This record gives sequence, C-alpha cells and structure tokens, in this order.
Amino acid sequence: MNTESKKNYTPKLKGIPEPKKLSVNSSRVMHGYSFPPQQQILLYSSDEWEAFIEEWVHYQKTKYNKVVRFAGANDMGVDVAAFVDEKGLDGVWDNYQCKHYKDPLTPKTGITEIGKIIWHVYMKHITCPRKYFFLAPKDCGMALKKLLLNKNDLKSKFIEKWDDWCSKSITTKEIISLESEFSLFVDVFDFEIFAFKTALEAIDEHRTTPYFLGRFGGGLPDRPEVSKPPETPVTSESRYIQQLFEAYGDHKSLSVKIIENLKPWPDLEEHYHRQREFFYHAESLRNFARDTVPPGTYDELKGEVYAGVADLESLNHPDAFARLNAVTQAAAQLSLSANGLITVVKIQDKRGICHQLANEDRLHWRKS
Repeated sequence: MNTESKKNYTPKLKGIPEPKKLSVNSSRVMHGYSFPPQQQILLYSSDEWEAFIEEWVHYQKTKYNKVVRFAGANDMGVDVAAFVDEKGLDGVWDNYQCKHYKDPLTPKTGITEIGKIIWHVYMKHITCPRKYFFLAPKDCGMALKKLLLNKNDLKSKFIEKWDDWCSKSITTKEIISLESEFSLFVDVFDFEIFAFKTALEAIDEHRTTPYFLGRFGGGLPDRPEVSKPPETPVTSESRYIQQLFEAYGDHKSLSVKIIENLKPWPDLEEHYHRQREFFYHAESLRNFARDTVPPGTYDELKGEVYAGVADLESLNHPDAFARLNAVTQAAAQLSLSANGLITVVKIQDKRGICHQLANEDRLHWRKS
C-alpha cells in the first residue's frame, strides 16, 4: 500500500468525553434500575404468570368465594378458576386463561382454547363459565381482539377453523368433529362470555392487593395515623391488660384488678396508658400489613420480636413489672432489618408487639 493509499484508510480518532454525571442514591447503588411492572412480567415463566393472575383474582374478594389454579394436561381449558359460590365447577364461576407467549395471542391460540372449554361444557365435565378472559403479558393481538369484540365474527371463525385448529387438539384419544348434536350445541352457545383483559389492567388491579410490593417493589405507602385507644378497653385487650394488672400487683405486693386501683401511683397509671397506646400501634401496623404486604409478613415480624426477647423473658427478674419493662425495652432496641415492613416499623410497634404476644399468652410477666 503506497503512502497516498494509506493516508486515505487511516481512521479518524476522537477522544471519548467524560461521562455525564449520574446522580445515584443508596437504593440505586444496591439494586440498580427499577423496571416498571409491565416490563417485569415479560420475563415471567408461564407458572409465574399464572401465579401473578391467581394473586390478582384471589383478592377480588367482593366477587369470588374461592380461587384455584389448574395445572397439567387434563385442565379442560381452565387455568385460573374463580368461584362465586361453593359449588366449584358445578356452580357459577369465571375462567382466566393465562397465556405467556413471546408474541401477542393470535386467533388460532384463542379459538383453540375456546374449543376446549366448549367441548368440556358440552360433555358436562364442567358447567359453562359465566365469563372467560384471555390474559397475556403481550396481550391479545389485534386480530384476536377484533374477534373477541365481535361475537358473530368470533363464532363464524370458530366454526370455519374447527377442523384445522380444534378437532385434533381437544384430546389425544380422538378427532372431534363439529357435527350432529355437538354442532347444534355450538350453534346456540353464548359466545358473549369470551373477552380479554390487558396486562396493564391486570397490573393496575393487582396493585390493590397485598402481593404487589412483594412482586414489583416500589416502597410502602405512608401508614395511616394511629387511633387513640378507647377509654374503656375492648374484649380483644382483656388478656394483656390482665397481665399488666398482675405485673403492677406483683410490683406493689397487692391485688390490682382495675385501673382505679392504680390511683395512688400516678407513674403506674401513666405506664398503663402508654402500654395500651403501644398495643394499638402494633394493631395498626398489623392492619396496615394485611392490606399492603403478602400474608404472613406481619406474623414473621412478630416472630422475630418473640425470638429477640423470649430468653430475656424467661430469666429471673425482681418482679413481674421489672420483667415487663426489661422485655419491652429490649424489643424497642431490636434490629429487624430483614422484614418487609421494617421501613415503617416504629419503637411503639415493637413494644406493642410484646403486648400482642402477652395477649396470646406467648409472653408472661408474672411467673407462677
């Protein structure tokens, strides 16, 4: 290569500028970028997608009595069944057909599944669902959506494609022809039951369930303000309050049965009112957890508190009042960094959990 040719092929080099400043917080450093739920679901396996839908359907409590998930080759075209009554597949129910494909659902996929459910209803293996929804991370394709939005076209396409798409896919034991009584059954079948829900609809409704944060993150909402304890204790407080009175009585070597017995000791009276406030803090946290995090999260937190104070509770103390104070003080100092509720847990909650445990007779202030 001569000098002139070499000059023509010499690449132009350009220095790489310093990257733009990237502002990061501790969460970004630990966890990286957060992807929105609609992107996360694209990475789900078929089982994870069905589990997501099951969570979503299960918490539509005003609609359903029970929700179950079907699996295996003999599912009769049912993925997630939501029952309105206690009769199961013999009663009133809705079907949620959960498909997790790399592409949007096509008419062939939809009509094949519709063929399964209609055949099993015809054979009286199940009653006809009240509603049948298709759900997929990439939704139904436009062609399938148009069919599901026009029931006459859906029925016509179903009949037209039965031999190609359905006749050999219902069962491996036989080819099912669309003729005779079965043809008459299809002719009067109500295709209005078939519909679709978009992935975004499912995500928005799933957002109202306690499972949402466990799946997608995003942080807990603010806790509501804690209500003051009622002036007169309610029945659900009876055992831990009884234990408080036993602790005060042990401390003063007399019988304490009611709050009026503490009038001579204003410090104990104030202590009593504080403990009730702590209890109500913990009850408020329990209710908050029920609506925002997966079931069992609060019980796990309570179990951690118990594990942190149980040995101290079992030791010798000067009296029951000293034991009570030692245990609740230790609970307040516990580090509970692993639980999903920890970002909203207050010292009052930890102390209040001790009284919940006393209410359940898992902790005792006075030892017999």
